[in-house]
Amino acid sequence: MKLRSCNRALAFFSRVYPSRVPGGPEREKRRAALASVAAAVGLTGLKIVVGLATGSLGILAEAAHSGLDLAAAVMTWFAVRVSSKPADRGHLYGHGKVENLSALFQTLLLVVTCGWIIAEAVQRLVQKTTVVEVTVWSFLVMITSIAVDVSRSRVLQQAAEKHRSQALEADALHFRTDVWSSLVVLVGLLAVYASEKFPSLYTLRYADSTAAIVVALIVLVVVFRLSMRSIHALLDAAPGGMEQRVIVAAQSLPGVADCHNVRIRTSGPNVFIDVHVLLDGTQSLEQAHRLTEEIERAIRTVAPNADVTVHPEPIETHAVRPDKPAGENPERSL
Repeated sequence: MKLRSCNRALAFFSRVYPSRVPGGPEREKRRAALASVAAAVGLTGLKIVVGLATGSLGILAEAAHSGLDLAAAVMTWFAVRVSSKPADRGHLYGHGKVENLSALFQTLLLVVTCGWIIAEAVQRLVQKTTVVEVTVWSFLVMITSIAVDVSRSRVLQQAAEKHRSQALEADALHFRTDVWSSLVVLVGLLAVYASEKFPSLYTLRYADSTAAIVVALIVLVVVFRLSMRSIHALLDAAPGGMEQRVIVAAQSLPGVADCHNVRIRTSGPNVFIDVHVLLDGTQSLEQAHRLTEEIERAIRTVAPNADVTVHPEPIETHAVRPDKPAGENPERSL
């Protein structure tokens, strides 16, 4: 029985991970991740040069953020490569959890960066000694950054949704965060420029540091959401509402008296579902097997490409449990 389960898992992952097929989904995911690495390298270098030249903490904060995005993009590329490996005898559920670990590690890096940004910004606001030089390059680098980030976030999000990749989704989220934070820094630079042209608006010269703090707070909010999703995936938390949808799908078929003991876990982009169902015990084994295959197909309508295992039980020997919710009565008409 264990050997049969092992072979089923291996067969499933050989279908899900056609990584050696030219132009396959894994190759597409890797290309999307690699393009993000290239974009992050260019943006990080550009922001560092302009930030140091102008003394803008907002741009330097963006450079640090882009540097983290670069590290995140590299980890995403690595995670996508590792998670695409097929299941083996030591990893019967595949290597999909690597994507979740990658996303969690990215959040830790972002927290450290945000701490540094906030501390440096507060120091500048208190000491009021740093002068920010606003030039045309300051605005060009931020506008370029926004354009690149919008493009990459869309491409990554599309690839993430198509291939159900949490690693690519996290990378897309990083680039979207860059868009928001770059807009905030752009507003800060405009405020500093206005303070230089209009001395009566002197207090606006500190808008750059304030913008940096806003950037850090935005990132922290996104980090919290991403970290919670990663932790839930690592702890095998079932997707919200999935259990009830699985039960409804299974019990909608004629011949299924009840669906219970539903267990759902995720591994990267893959979903594994185990269910117990009550069937007519007088039917032949072939009939019962045919019905379980119909149940699997029905469940995949609410969880596409899921690896579904159905355990049939004869209704005649199964008593109604007192803690069953209303509507789960095995004595209903078959």
